[in-house]
Amino acid sequence: MKAIRRFTVRPVLPEPLTPLADLARNLRWSWHAETRELFQSVDPDGWQAAGGDPVRLLGAVSAARLAELAGDRRFLRRLAVVTADLDDYVGGGRWYQSHDGGAELPAAIAYFSPEFGITAALPQYSGGLGILAGDHLKAASDLGVPLIGVGLLYRHGYFRQSLSRDGWQQEHYPVLDPNELPVSLLRDADAAPARVSLSLPGGRALHAHIWQARVGRVPLLLLDSDVEDNDAPAREVTDRLYGGGSDHRLLQEMLLGIGGVRAVRTYCDLTGHPAPEVFHTNEGHAGFLGLERIRELEGEQGLGFDAAVEAVRAGTVFTTHTPVPAGIDRFERSLVARHFGEGGELPGVPVDRILELGAESYPGGDPGVFNMAVMGLRLAQRANGVSTLHGAVSRGMFAGLWPGFDPGDVPITSVTNGVHAPTWVAPEVVRLGIRQIGPGRTEDALSVGGSRRWDAVADIPDQDVWDLRRVLREQLVQEVRDRLRASWIQRGAAEAELGWVDSVLDPDVLTIGFARRVPSYKRLTLMLRDPERLRRLLLDPERPVQIVVAGKAHPADDGGKRLVQELVRFADDPRVRHRIVFLPDYGMAMAQKLYPGCDVWLNNPLRPLEACGTSGMKAALNGCLNLSVLDGWWDEWFEPDFGWAIPTADGVGTDEERRDDLEANALYELIEGRVAPRFYDRVGRTGLPVRWIEMVRRTLVSLGPKVLAGRMVREYVERLYAPAALAHRALTPDAARDLAWWKGRVRAAWPRVGVEHVEALAAAPVNGTAELGATLTLRVQVSLDALTPEDVEVQAVAGRVDAQDVIRDGRAFPLKPSVGPDLEGRWVYEGPLALDRTGPFGYTVRILPSHPLLATPAELGLLAGPSETDTAGPGPGVVLR
Repeated sequence: MKAIRRFTVRPVLPEPLTPLADLARNLRWSWHAETRELFQSVDPDGWQAAGGDPVRLLGAVSAARLAELAGDRRFLRRLAVVTADLDDYVGGGRWYQSHDGGAELPAAIAYFSPEFGITAALPQYSGGLGILAGDHLKAASDLGVPLIGVGLLYRHGYFRQSLSRDGWQQEHYPVLDPNELPVSLLRDADAAPARVSLSLPGGRALHAHIWQARVGRVPLLLLDSDVEDNDAPAREVTDRLYGGGSDHRLLQEMLLGIGGVRAVRTYCDLTGHPAPEVFHTNEGHAGFLGLERIRELEGEQGLGFDAAVEAVRAGTVFTTHTPVPAGIDRFERSLVARHFGEGGELPGVPVDRILELGAESYPGGDPGVFNMAVMGLRLAQRANGVSTLHGAVSRGMFAGLWPGFDPGDVPITSVTNGVHAPTWVAPEVVRLGIRQIGPGRTEDALSVGGSRRWDAVADIPDQDVWDLRRVLREQLVQEVRDRLRASWIQRGAAEAELGWVDSVLDPDVLTIGFARRVPSYKRLTLMLRDPERLRRLLLDPERPVQIVVAGKAHPADDGGKRLVQELVRFADDPRVRHRIVFLPDYGMAMAQKLYPGCDVWLNNPLRPLEACGTSGMKAALNGCLNLSVLDGWWDEWFEPDFGWAIPTADGVGTDEERRDDLEANALYELIEGRVAPRFYDRVGRTGLPVRWIEMVRRTLVSLGPKVLAGRMVREYVERLYAPAALAHRALTPDAARDLAWWKGRVRAAWPRVGVEHVEALAAAPVNGTAELGATLTLRVQVSLDALTPEDVEVQAVAGRVDAQDVIRDGRAFPLKPSVGPDLEGRWVYEGPLALDRTGPFGYTVRILPSHPLLATPAELGLLAGPSETDTAGPGPGVVLR
């Protein structure tokens, strides 16, 4: 019989045990071993049944057991210690509070993301973007950064994955009851649930409650549209992560961005938390937050639209995570216009100006769509990719927004992602660190980083390293067998036909891991390119290999599902099923076992389509070696001392079949010729693979301090958040109006701004050659129309040139006004140009807007240069000897 209503009955904790409720509601337990061990001791069997979730555990523990613990002095002493430790962690000063920047740092930062992967107990993530967002919050908490996280609470999460008998992916959407999750409703002064509301066309409304999760020191606000006052379609807005059609997705992103800002304002009013000075949007999904802030500034401070845009931009940071246009949310302009037009949201904000912000108004753009990433870039003064290579890819992908600029000058920087080590490093690795280098140094190394803290790993004996690796591999083998058995039973197998599962994998065999989402560019099945060769690798009598694979295809991606099925069918073959397995329902709980237990982490995307690829970082922190295409973070930090680079066939053009053949062959050759021989090369009386162990050591020492989320968050603070806070403070209402007026004046004059004449006055090259170390003196005549030298910067740009006379790695030399203006607004600029490089060398001259409140001269996307007929003296291609 089915219940007509569901609710949660919570136990009443005896007074001595009441601190357990606070410990369970603060998600620090998900990365704090002592807190997890305390909850495990409450009821070891119940802890296992609850999946390591303290909220579920406390909801199921018996009253008798609680009464017993309330009288257990030893347990109460442990409870007091863990509670005091959390109080100190939450209230004490940390890195941020002692930073040299002091008053320059923002009082608070609001961090918006469509998904957050904090713990498996709060399943509000689908993959890397969410896990990165969760690690960002946890690292910010460890460092004391005053972040406020903002997202949506999805009643079905993403989806649970299982397999049919023939290996086809199946999706399941269990209902999540917030009352059974580690979250609590934000309530107003009258104890009523706080909520935000959005206006919808046709007089409808979208209301949302605000659930709060505590991520250490960081509050995470999650908006939930399952509110009784909503009509049925509105209640379903936050039903599934990345589900539904365009209108559904647009409403989700309006709620995230616009409703999210309102939720932050409500939270700060109710709690006294400092208001954010900086808003960070993690991908374009939350881009509408800028529109809500424009509405605030127009209504509350009386700014016009243009001035409000300047004020919003100053304090906004935008992070792009996709290297391909297909990964960006784009909506029909008519759909956006309907939701922001008459009777819709943001009354008073001109809908035509909103549409301009997301318009693809550049060559190759689609005039019929509204691009969320384009709006995000236009409303953020600071933007970044998530690895050095991805920053370069992003500058090329979005170069149309800055016409005339070389991709290298496009104002998108990069902050390479990192991972939260206390979450992803296996307890056994931590215990070895504590035993060998001490608890304080181990905690600092995992949370704070710093190469000197990681250097101590070099002193750990070979035998200890190898013993640890085998323990972790053995644990993975058992985990795989348990999950594989459960999967086969779900696929319809009987227990009696699964005896073979007990011999799946071997704790002494080289183990390769591959787990991630399954879009086509990640090439899940590249390893199957030559099935017979893969079988030989798996079954090699002397140097066998075993592979553990996991991954989810998007529910609407039948191509990805076919890749999963192809891999599953290969792994089902009785000849190899003891050496290769596919585990369904990849998530955080599985990942925390998978990364430590693998010897090698495989990554073979189509370069350069992997923005960062943090799974390999998590594996590296556990002593797993990376075998990867040079893409994302691996392109940046790879060294032969601690891993292998899969060669890429970049020269084959668009022939993807040939490229896959070549790169698969390179992968097989690396495993056969270098990886497996190194693992099985046992030397001396100890019988240890000493060269492999040294690679493990080098992985930890060299990559450990680099791949940390703590390093990443410190970079965000110092390179993006602090400058954004200063810019936000400088943009007072009057300053914002002045800046908007100045930009309008510059744009109006710019069509008549240009370089009219360039000549070299001294040390001019003779017969096309000049000597290294010489200095050219340039004289340049420029037309500024109604602008003045205070409005512009005139630069000579010089450097080596290629065969097409394109300047590579150019360096800018400022020129100064010497004469002017004449009656037609022309000025003469002069300055020296150092000839500091040998080889083909060239220069040009350009004019850029200049204002003290610009973050970069490229900010307006305006650039003026000479025509080829307006130069005197040598042009590009001067050869230095």
